[in-house]
Amino acid sequence: MRQWFQFPITEGKASKQAHCDLPEGTYERECGKEGFFGPASHMYHAHPPTGWIEWEGTLRPRAIDTNAINASTRSPWSAPLLLFNNNLKLRVWQTNTAMDHLVRNGDGDEVLFVHHGCGDLYCDYGHLSYKDGDYIVLPRATSWRITPHTSTTLLLIEATNSGFQMADRGLVGQHAIYDPAVLEYAKINDQFLEQQSYHQVKTEEGYQHWQVHLKARNSLNTITYPFNPLDAQGWKGNLTAFKLNWRDIRPLMSHRYHLPPSAHTTFVADAFVICTFVPRPIETDPDALKVPFFHNNDDYDEVLFYHRGNFFSRDNIEAGMITHHPCGFSHGPHPKALAASQSQPKKDTDEVAVMIDARYPLEIAELPEGAENTDYVYSWQENK
Repeated sequence: MRQWFQFPITEGKASKQAHCDLPEGTYERECGKEGFFGPASHMYHAHPPTGWIEWEGTLRPRAIDTNAINASTRSPWSAPLLLFNNNLKLRVWQTNTAMDHLVRNGDGDEVLFVHHGCGDLYCDYGHLSYKDGDYIVLPRATSWRITPHTSTTLLLIEATNSGFQMADRGLVGQHAIYDPAVLEYAKINDQFLEQQSYHQVKTEEGYQHWQVHLKARNSLNTITYPFNPLDAQGWKGNLTAFKLNWRDIRPLMSHRYHLPPSAHTTFVADAFVICTFVPRPIETDPDALKVPFFHNNDDYDEVLFYHRGNFFSRDNIEAGMITHHPCGFSHGPHPKALAASQSQPKKDTDEVAVMIDARYPLEIAELPEGAENTDYVYSWQENK
């Protein structure tokens, strides 16, 4: 057994309550372990912790515009890889064509976040319709395909060698944030049974073949069947494909305290979590911070995918962009957002964003020219 050293200390000018009642003329910075769950200290600085004027080296904050990446491919397995490590792979995939084959991820569970579009997903477990804002959770080695009704853009999040689980709701109980009753699972319905005859066309050689493209162990396997493998007549159990839309998430809130991102955790996998930021009222206590606090998340890389709305703590960030803040340096609200929160605070947020906190460092894939905003590292300067 082991536990962190615990000895609360106060030195110099400091607030007794984190994120509230900051000493006049100071900027608070949280230095924490294990995301926002471990021991932490709060520094009170005379200058913003992000007030650097020059940055040399590769461990810099990055901003990637996925709208500038050609993510339109025949298969999700050929979609461009953006960020990755041994526990996580992040891709963006765009398609407007019904898939004529199945795909299967043998490396881990997959979450598909629908950034744009609507349509139908067919998998081993049955049929699910989808629309923008859906998270679709697919267990490892599930065969699936989609038929878009409109052009569809998906954020693909792979839990390599692990699966997705619910976060511990603790004191607020199992029905807080979202009630499990809002989850919709794949069903053996008429639409699913009807698709079983899809491509069952008799040729001189026999019935038309179906291919399953299995991604596993850094290689692609093609498995060919003389029939549609999505031919389940029924099933039972508690493992299945299901979906959750951000509109069904009711975020935890406090009018007197800015909650950390961990309060908005949606899925937990080995060595990373997925959080969802959705519209909510902003803190009303005059002495409480109203934007994310400056912090050093020194054990985790932080990734944000901006889905829609006005991203209240960021400047010059648009829907479809990704920011990556590697562990090891301070980050927080941009100057304009911080100033506005102090002088003319908004009453609520209207942003929707997907956050991934990765326990181990993420590598950034080779990006096409123009996809990265290389000046993002200087976006915290007052004159930017």
